[in-house]
Amino acid sequence: MNIHNTISPSDARALEIAREMKAMEGPLLPILHAIQEEFGHVPQSALPLIARELNLSRAEVHGVMTFYHDFRAEPAGRHVLKLCRAEACQSVGGAALAEDLKRALGIDWHGTTADGNVTLEPVYCLGLCSCAPAAMLGDELIGRATVSGIQDAIKEAGR
Repeated sequence: MNIHNTISPSDARALEIAREMKAMEGPLLPILHAIQEEFGHVPQSALPLIARELNLSRAEVHGVMTFYHDFRAEPAGRHVLKLCRAEACQSVGGAALAEDLKRALGIDWHGTTADGNVTLEPVYCLGLCSCAPAAMLGDELIGRATVSGIQDAIKEAGR
């Protein structure tokens, strides 16, 4: 029986990616990255398929998936907001900014706003230490970030 007849089209594509990349040295991380690039997240249903294809346990694949914060089990919002949590940003109010921003958005780390517009992710250095605290919305850096400045950037990105 052909496995492609018994699984969803997205799982079939994830399996195809795993098969294309499994000959690489250390293929699990590149496979997870490729699947996330394809779908915007790594579907939980793909994990056992990857495990079987790489002759790993489901626990090993799940462990790698959950260890690295870059991987998402659910699709991200239309905009991904990364807020720096490194020391330079923390020294100029980054912790307070984070708490205020989470409250303003109504979400916690790795959460997505109810309207699906913004996903909030912590990062550890955006390379904008001289303009801390720093954030990044999509590909746009925001220096000397404030809640109102970030909210303005979100509104501008939505246009």
